[in-house]
Amino acid sequence: MPLTLVIDTATAACSVALIEDGRVIDARHDVVGRGHAERLVPMIADLADGGRAEAILVDVGPGSFTGIRVGIAAARGLGLGWNVPVAGYSSMALVAAAALARGIASPLAVVLEGGHGEVFMQTFAASPFAALDDLASRRPDAALEALAGKPAVGSGTRWLAPLDAALMLHEALPVAADAILLPEAFTTLPARPLYGRAPDAKLPS
Repeated sequence: MPLTLVIDTATAACSVALIEDGRVIDARHDVVGRGHAERLVPMIADLADGGRAEAILVDVGPGSFTGIRVGIAAARGLGLGWNVPVAGYSSMALVAAAALARGIASPLAVVLEGGHGEVFMQTFAASPFAALDDLASRRPDAALEALAGKPAVGSGTRWLAPLDAALMLHEALPVAADAILLPEAFTTLPARPLYGRAPDAKLPS
């Protein structure tokens, strides 16, 4: 992989990294909750060489509506200014790859906060790394049923904990530096939002 700037603002974390050939050159990570737009550009500028890279990789979601758009807008703007390619990856795949690399048993479910009382959920396996089902937005009770005893990792696990104290739950947010763990096939999404569910607003008929 060429020198790549990774941008991740899809969740409560604001995270950037420079990676090259499986190595993390430099990285910054902060859990900000809100205010990604104000934090992102200074974080990139604080990286080695101002974050200048030969390619850009951005988290396209699912996650926070605003956070996703902030990251993609920054990636597209820098890509245009630097004349470098911009591609995307899913927050679900990144959290899964990091969890599997840290020894959490396979298969596992990634469960991220989805808003409106729902969670985003998708199941992954290792060896080879693969998604076992499609991304879905579910109520916590439906997510618990779909979990079927598998370990779960992500920011949405806090919604499952009160439902079953025996669950194997691991809270986590995407970390840009963990993009070195993603197989190439998971780093080629278009740089456009993956919201994970239909928009709340409806166009008039």
